[in-house]
Amino acid sequence: MPVLEHPVTEPVRTVLPPRPATSSSLGINPWIIALTVMLATFMEVLDTSVANVSLPHIAGNLAASLDESTWVLTAYLVSNAIVLPLSGWFSTLFGRKRFYMFCVATFTVASCLCGFAPSLDALVVFRILQGLGGGALQPISQAILVESFPKKKHGMAMAVYGMGVVLAPIIGPTLGGWITDSYSWRWIFFINVPVGILSLTLTTLLIFDPPYLRRRSFGSFRMDYIGLGLIATGLGFLEVFLDEGQRKDWFSAPLIVASAAVAGTSLILAVVWEIWHEDPVVELRLLRDRRFAIATFTMFGLGFVLYASTMLLPMFLQTMMGYDALTSGLALSPGGVAVVLLMPLVGLLLSRFEPRWLVAFGLTVSALGLFQMAGFNTQIDFRTAATSRIIQSMGMAFLFVPINTAAFSSIAREKANRATGIINLARNIGGSTGIAIVTTMLARRAQFHQSVLVGHATAGASAYRNLVEHAAHRFLAQGSSPTFAARQAQALVYSMVQREASVKAFVDDFRLLGIIFLAMIPVVLFMRTKMRRNRPLPE
Repeated sequence: MPVLEHPVTEPVRTVLPPRPATSSSLGINPWIIALTVMLATFMEVLDTSVANVSLPHIAGNLAASLDESTWVLTAYLVSNAIVLPLSGWFSTLFGRKRFYMFCVATFTVASCLCGFAPSLDALVVFRILQGLGGGALQPISQAILVESFPKKKHGMAMAVYGMGVVLAPIIGPTLGGWITDSYSWRWIFFINVPVGILSLTLTTLLIFDPPYLRRRSFGSFRMDYIGLGLIATGLGFLEVFLDEGQRKDWFSAPLIVASAAVAGTSLILAVVWEIWHEDPVVELRLLRDRRFAIATFTMFGLGFVLYASTMLLPMFLQTMMGYDALTSGLALSPGGVAVVLLMPLVGLLLSRFEPRWLVAFGLTVSALGLFQMAGFNTQIDFRTAATSRIIQSMGMAFLFVPINTAAFSSIAREKANRATGIINLARNIGGSTGIAIVTTMLARRAQFHQSVLVGHATAGASAYRNLVEHAAHRFLAQGSSPTFAARQAQALVYSMVQREASVKAFVDDFRLLGIIFLAMIPVVLFMRTKMRRNRPLPE
């Protein structure tokens, strides 16, 4: 039989498709990427506070009451909070670059519409749209930075991100006051338009998705409609509860009671649902990691104190010291400069020290600044107020970068999108909670101190009699009748009592914020990090 020769077969060579280009593979400098993603993010964070000082102008121009105009702030915060934790899920669903550009475009168009708003109702609708577009910019920018820099440079990446996120709410009131006084409140929205266009252009040219974000197709997703609905409902009503609670006298108002009930029920159900769902909208299972959980808790505390103190200090300077909006904002500006100067240094220190030690140091320094504010009275000068803010801000510079570095030290890169949404949400909810609590405490403690001081202002108290008699003599010398002079003297003393009670309430608030930071130090010490070598990205 003829011998059958087996044909020599060549090995089958699989032709792989070319690897998609990424920013790093194209040799794009990560610092250029950092500046690109921070453009729109800085403007978005700025918009959380830039409109605060413009509310009276907005109300007057749009024929609305000041109380009604506060919905300009509330609408933005509500929509912003809803999108924040969902950003990672949407990035994976639609592609991060595509979703980021859509958000920037939405934010830019909505900003333009806000500037042209003909009525308060229209402005509130456009602010909701602006918040929906801007809510995802913070976590997506942070995720891009985490991936663009190697592990050993994550500290510097977070420093760049932190300068934008921490500096923006500090300079927001000052910038908003200057623009409103010099031009019009509408320009606080129009300035976002050229920045948004520039951001879209640079993002198109410089930002690319990593391979693992391109694997899954839209059809492979199981839409978590229940989780999405529960989270959106819960966070939306939570923001209404926190922002409107003090104005409505909390649980004496049906709106606040209903908001608390809906928010509490929705969020509890959302937590249970998301933990057990296979493809959750918000991956709460990440909080099983101790470092990430402690970092998220610490970021909540940072947002609480940062936003509360940024609201309290200008309010004290304007209501108690008689400063105008611009001057009170300038008292905060040196603190912003301190943050900008120190954050790059903190990024370098992270290569030598564990994040927890830097965080503990920052909490201590910032608490010292807050305790110095707790010693304020109506005799302080501009320098004292600015110095206290500088000390507090120096501590803040040692918080943001190490907290984020510790948070992502044990999070896989493919989970970075989900993690950034959670930790940014913690900061924003912390800020809303802090403002709500210190505002309520300010009103309640002022009433308490006034009742105590009035107890000493009786006819039997010699100090009170001497003060009234001295004031009455002054009014008599100015030509008032004896009866009218006595009434004027009593009114003057009562106004002094009210003023002193308000000062003491501010002092109580500043002291509370300082105590909160000191109380966080033992928790932070458990945030032990052991930096791992870089893991290769999935091919």
